[in-house]
Amino acid sequence: MEEKSVIEMIECIGEDPEREGLKKTPQRFIKSWTHMASGYKKDLKAIVNDALFSAEDSNMIIVKDIDFFSTCEHHLLPFFGKVHVAYIPNKKIIGLSKIPRIVEMYARRLQVQERMCSQIANAINKVLKPKGVAVVAEGIHSCMIIRGVQKVNSKTITSTMLGAFKDRAQTRNELLSLLK
Repeated sequence: MEEKSVIEMIECIGEDPEREGLKKTPQRFIKSWTHMASGYKKDLKAIVNDALFSAEDSNMIIVKDIDFFSTCEHHLLPFFGKVHVAYIPNKKIIGLSKIPRIVEMYARRLQVQERMCSQIANAINKVLKPKGVAVVAEGIHSCMIIRGVQKVNSKTITSTMLGAFKDRAQTRNELLSLLK
């Protein structure tokens, strides 16, 4: 991204990019957008980095309330919230810190919440080949708050259920009760 493009955007909305408060805005904008889109430069294999371990049992594992920050691909406005990830091991478990890193990789992209859930679930499914994976996300979308319908208290909840979470109502219900 070039500073020139940011300057043009500032001029397009009727502002003076040479005004004191805006002089360094192009550099700050580029730095913040580079961070907000940093998920494109991350690699699943590098994140997991051999942090897979043998598991004797197959009890449900949940990592709950993982904060995420993303950017709506339709309006280029932020959305953020919590992601809850669960899986049922099939002889392997993953280091717990890897799950929030996987969430971060997909959240830090131009995104829709529904796809983000699927990408996280599919990545964990690919790496672990578990008996089941579930991802539930609760998001607050700036595009619904500051424009359009302007509903400040609305939350969007999306989920992706794979394997036992999709096929077995009892497993899915157990997860949902634990997330309450």
